[in-house]
Amino acid sequence: MTAASPRYVLLQARNPGDPARTDEHRCFAERLGVDVWHIDAMDVLAGRPDRGALAEADAVLVGGSGDYSVLDDSPAIADFIDAVAWVAESGPPMFASCFGFQALVLGLGGEVIHDEQNAEVGSYDLVLTEDGALDEIFGALPATFIAQLGHKDRASRLPTSLVNLARSVRAPYQAVVMRDRPVYATQFHPEMTWQDNRARFLRYMAQYGGLFGKEAAQRQLDSHRAGPEANQLLARFAARFVAGPGAGLQP
Repeated sequence: MTAASPRYVLLQARNPGDPARTDEHRCFAERLGVDVWHIDAMDVLAGRPDRGALAEADAVLVGGSGDYSVLDDSPAIADFIDAVAWVAESGPPMFASCFGFQALVLGLGGEVIHDEQNAEVGSYDLVLTEDGALDEIFGALPATFIAQLGHKDRASRLPTSLVNLARSVRAPYQAVVMRDRPVYATQFHPEMTWQDNRARFLRYMAQYGGLFGKEAAQRQLDSHRAGPEANQLLARFAARFVAGPGAGLQP
């Protein structure tokens, strides 16, 4: 690896034909400031993740999932959670979002619950914790910042190996870092701009109408807001842990 050609592996739990599969790949590449060919997508639904390939990556990324929950009773999901925990404890640097955040929490011994009542879909205000304000990646964020979210499950208890960096009104755990390891995870989607999140919301409008009610879903759709500070997190992570100062940062 050189600063100009880092190699990432992106773990995905997306069905074939799901447009979010390619959109997610593109979003991670854009936020990292690299071409998509720098990121190898690994379909965790197709078989047990290849730990050799994960170990050889300069960094591992973990995306979200529109059709699956980390609470599903599925061998593929169990293998995925085990792989995320293995990378966290023994592998290269990692940044996980949403579904990946929940997998990290579960894999390291925390708890995740299904909580539709406190579902967050759209753009929300998040608040840094004291640890978040002191963190080398998150400390550049304002005390309150806007992030893009889309989840019904949430962490209810963190393992002792993770430090809480941010919270929201509905979810006390929105971002974590592993103690003494270059491993970050967010319940929100730093890889997505508000336009990306709005487009995904539209794609799932029927489901959200059933979850929130049609009028409330329309209000959620119309409430998307830009969160440029959150969108810089992946570039700062790459600059610090993947390719040295300045790499991954976009003009």
